[in-house]
Amino acid sequence: MEKARVDLLVMAAKLGDSNAFDQLCRHFQPGLLRFAYKLLNSESLAMDACQNTWLKMTKSIRRLDDPRAFKSWLYRSLRWQATDMQRKRINEEPLTEQQELEQCHQAQQHHDSLAINDDLLLQINHLSEIDKQAIYLFYLEEMTLQEISTVLGVPIGTVKSRLNRARNQLRKTLTNSCH
Repeated sequence: MEKARVDLLVMAAKLGDSNAFDQLCRHFQPGLLRFAYKLLNSESLAMDACQNTWLKMTKSIRRLDDPRAFKSWLYRSLRWQATDMQRKRINEEPLTEQQELEQCHQAQQHHDSLAINDDLLLQINHLSEIDKQAIYLFYLEEMTLQEISTVLGVPIGTVKSRLNRARNQLRKTLTNSCH
């Protein structure tokens, strides 16, 4: 969907147009769900995080000043939601062996569904969490540096540094694995 259309839908949703909000949900949900899965590594938690994010958006979209910031605002809200869920998970009981196997199986299915070279995917998963997020948002979600800066809550220069560091690390490890 082109940016101008998204901006118009955001403005309509701010005015209470539920059809416009539904269209925004349908447009952004696949990418949001992928990002949530990347953060939480659990399909059910990712779906919960997305649902909670959309619920919060229904209440807070009226406060968004610039419709062009909607995408980064949405992803940042999801990131906060995922962080809260991870904190709660840490305080809960440890996973059973069966739950760990199920999560591993879900992760494998998710990775298999991506059309990315297995070696590259493996190397991306070995990056630090913050570098992994920057790479994911830039290349897979095709966000601008400004949008990533907003989502991650860091300056653009930091985003550039993280992307550069991640690219260099990937280049080095992939070169070493090819030799």
